[in-house]
Amino acid sequence: MADYARIFKAYDIRGVVPDDLDENAAEAVGAAFVALTGAPGVVTAYDMRASSPGLAAAFARGAAAQGADVISAGLGSTDLLYYASGSLDLPGAMITASHNPARYNGIKLCRAGARPVGAETGLREIAEMVAAGIPAHSGVPGTITERDLLSGYAAHLRTLVDLSGIRPLKVVVDAGNGMAGYTVPTVFDGLPIETVPLYFELDGNFPNHEANPIDPRNLADLAFDGDADRCFVVDERGELVSPSVLTALIAVRELAREPGAAIIHNLITSRAVAEIVTAHGGRPVRTRVGHSFIKAQMAAEGAVFGGEHSGHFYFRDFWFADSGMLAAMHVLAALGSGTRPLSELLAEYSRYVATGEINSEVADQAATTARIRAAFAGRPGLTTDDLDGLTVSAPEWWFNVRPSNTEPLLRLNAEAADAATLAGIRDEVLRIITGDPSADR
Repeated sequence: MADYARIFKAYDIRGVVPDDLDENAAEAVGAAFVALTGAPGVVTAYDMRASSPGLAAAFARGAAAQGADVISAGLGSTDLLYYASGSLDLPGAMITASHNPARYNGIKLCRAGARPVGAETGLREIAEMVAAGIPAHSGVPGTITERDLLSGYAAHLRTLVDLSGIRPLKVVVDAGNGMAGYTVPTVFDGLPIETVPLYFELDGNFPNHEANPIDPRNLADLAFDGDADRCFVVDERGELVSPSVLTALIAVRELAREPGAAIIHNLITSRAVAEIVTAHGGRPVRTRVGHSFIKAQMAAEGAVFGGEHSGHFYFRDFWFADSGMLAAMHVLAALGSGTRPLSELLAEYSRYVATGEINSEVADQAATTARIRAAFAGRPGLTTDDLDGLTVSAPEWWFNVRPSNTEPLLRLNAEAADAATLAGIRDEVLRIITGDPSADR
């Protein structure tokens, strides 16, 4: 068997098709997943990439060969797969490479109830089983059955966010040739929303722009990423809305429904999120970056909602899973319940200026972080913590540097009360990272 070790990442399986990830690998992963979970059934869905149907069918063959009955939902977004796993109480597999370019594909796995599977929660064991070879199942093979779950998914979302009473809205939706082009028409059907569709044609070659909302070049239009589990919003002025602002808005809406609830936010979201949650009677809980950490913390705290600055939004009543569509529906509900334009509605949630994520290649992540720590040590009024990398905080600003798990990079995020202060702290940290006195951005 080929060496598939490098397709196993921290949170999912990802690689170039067919060089790294092929149908043999997908079939082996399907078999190993059933052998690991012992589940009597599995549900699958796949995105619009040309390689996705074949990989999904191969995964299903592997799972069925180990005795599991497979429900194939066909085309779907990642949050549709989470709905399927939660509502059917089955482990699930989503065939997608999310925002990666067309030549990539991957597999996102979850246990029953949409509980995530990552390196520490089963993915490492699956990799070992694939490498060793999965013993043949001695019992009866499982069945593979196709089932349309889109209408059930849409109906469930509409029980969580009521849009029926909003004022008529005209909304431009850029699906980026990704799965939002498949799910949005059904979710919005019959609502007082006039949708202006951009790039709704499903095309895994992404002919209009990459489905990667982290790259600002793609945000001239983009609202959803390729598998539609993230949501980005552009206001009526054409300005990108910070995901931290959306986190604060949705948190306030959820706290109105459930006063005093816990709200999860990762440590690179705006300081405003915790301030606003506290002001509305909620309990902000800060966590590491990464969906597995957020989902685990949400379950531990019983949190009603969680947000990440990457555009992932998590909902307790959606099995603690992330849904870009639910986040979009919350924004539309807030906008449609009043008369103000979106920029005015969101102004109260935007209090600071931020750098966004700045990546710098370094030879030694730990040594560079130690230099930064030493440079700020002993300064009055500063606090530090090591929850995820190094965070240094002052009354008027904060910054975080954390290492990439997969590349020789340090990721810098900084926020301040004003642009001049932000530029000063950003440039000081970058000079330390690069060792270049002129390394300003």
